[in-house]
Amino acid sequence: MNQSPQGHPLSTPSNSELRSLPRVGQALIEDGAITLAQLLEALRRQSASSQRLLLGEVLLQMELVDSATMLKAVARSLEIEFVAEPNLVADTASMKLLPDAMRREHRIVPLRREQDTLVVATADPQNDHVREIAQRECGLRVRFVASPEDRLDAMLSDVGNEGAVQEKAQEIVNEMLDDTQGGAYTLQEKQIDEMVGGSDSDDMGPVVKLVNFAICSAVEEGASDIHIEPDDGKMRVRFRIDGVLSNRMSPPWRMNAAISSRIKIMAHMDISERRVPQDGEISVRVNGRPIDLRVSTLPGKFGEKIVMRVVDSSGTQLGLEKLGFRPTMLDKFQKVIEQPYGIILVTGPTGSGKSTTLYSVLNNFDRTGINVSTVEDPVESNIEGVHQAQINPKAGFTFASALRSLLRQDPDVIMVGEIRDSETAQIAVQAALTGHVVLSTLHTNDAPSAITRLGNLGVENFLIAASLRGVLAQRLVRRICSNCSAPCELDESQKTSMGIYAYQTGTPKRGTGCRKCRETGLKGRLGLYELMVPDEKMNDLLCGTCDPALIRNLLREQGFESLWDDGMQKVLAGMTTPEEVHDACRH
Repeated sequence: MNQSPQGHPLSTPSNSELRSLPRVGQALIEDGAITLAQLLEALRRQSASSQRLLLGEVLLQMELVDSATMLKAVARSLEIEFVAEPNLVADTASMKLLPDAMRREHRIVPLRREQDTLVVATADPQNDHVREIAQRECGLRVRFVASPEDRLDAMLSDVGNEGAVQEKAQEIVNEMLDDTQGGAYTLQEKQIDEMVGGSDSDDMGPVVKLVNFAICSAVEEGASDIHIEPDDGKMRVRFRIDGVLSNRMSPPWRMNAAISSRIKIMAHMDISERRVPQDGEISVRVNGRPIDLRVSTLPGKFGEKIVMRVVDSSGTQLGLEKLGFRPTMLDKFQKVIEQPYGIILVTGPTGSGKSTTLYSVLNNFDRTGINVSTVEDPVESNIEGVHQAQINPKAGFTFASALRSLLRQDPDVIMVGEIRDSETAQIAVQAALTGHVVLSTLHTNDAPSAITRLGNLGVENFLIAASLRGVLAQRLVRRICSNCSAPCELDESQKTSMGIYAYQTGTPKRGTGCRKCRETGLKGRLGLYELMVPDEKMNDLLCGTCDPALIRNLLREQGFESLWDDGMQKVLAGMTTPEEVHDACRH
């Protein structure tokens, strides 16, 4: 018979031998995780140790099993369920039966309710003390199931939990109320000064905590904007996530002045001026990431509304391949931006991701051998190797004047944040004709409309034909959550909205809803694109009447793919839903 290094037999143990061993050890041997010899050695070390270690701790120290394997064996020995991925089965309604603070303190996650029993996932299923605490809190019988510790930690740290955000915010609001003697009166200026502190305040008063918490929560949830809105006798704080606003906090209305003053201090605004709009900027670091906030205040009937736009540098410097281009469209766009000169336009409404696309294009250039410069309002992200200028209309530094000065500095690539007026349009076109690559944005609904818009700004048709290299129109739609996506059958209304695409080969999907997507089935966004690249036939039209209808007819004959076409292809690829595409393209 073969012998282990310790002299123990390695053959399969008999039933009588197994019954004399600890149940968790039996389970590990039955699973093939360890041998009898290894278990006996672990038991020897356990009895020889003065630290009163559990058998599982000894096996982990000996590196014979990992924590997940050990926990699975413990679950078998206790005859309880083992849930490897609790995030896939957790029920949001059941989560609310135990407060967030308790869940985090004891590292437990409610999964579902079964009549008078709450099923709770834990990495320590033998902890009867925690079970009793949970039962007293929820008023139900608690049944433990075993789940890996790292999976539970990931769920507990998931900031997508709106309830946790609101719960924490309410704690801070309660502290504010305590500091103002129960909120029995409206705050006076002196009290506001005491509560908000200065910009270098170290005491972290409740208003400071609330504002900081709102900013950190918004950044961690991936919000693009924070809206602080006073109403008749109430306030609300909303985050815009993936293009949709949702409530996060509801501070008392009487705290509006204090919160407004704190934000103004951070943004270097005039704290005493509440009658006219103001703009400012806040720079913070959240989890080590530099974040800029563009702050705008607007007086209203019930107080000042404040909107803070979150500018995350890491989010504006993506590669083109990460923006949602289909491979054929990306190849075509790459050829456009590789042209040695000409103007390239990105069009779409506000919030459609135009700036992110332009930054990605700039990152696509080899900036070590060429001169790349930008003129922006405002500069949203710093790009290494690029000179970036921010306009200042009050000082006379406009897009046109900045572009005119920039042309005297031998640029190779110029990015103009937006073409807003005739002078800027004329200079941009002239720069494109004199050997420069010019990137800019226009506010138009689709790519062909950019030609009409340039004409309205006073650019001659033949100049448009000579300078324009490409127009990219875009929209943003929400992605189907990758964590809970599943193939689905299209209903009749969806097939009708998809037209011919409803009968093409593909795998449409639908998010079933999970914690990561806040039960919406959608998380993150991707772009829909249409790319117009003028050819000789189009340039002939441009040099003639430049009739928009004739241009669109020509594009259709050439197989031009519109925003809607691109969206339907992404529905068939399981990336988004027909409803998202319809909402983005309905105009």
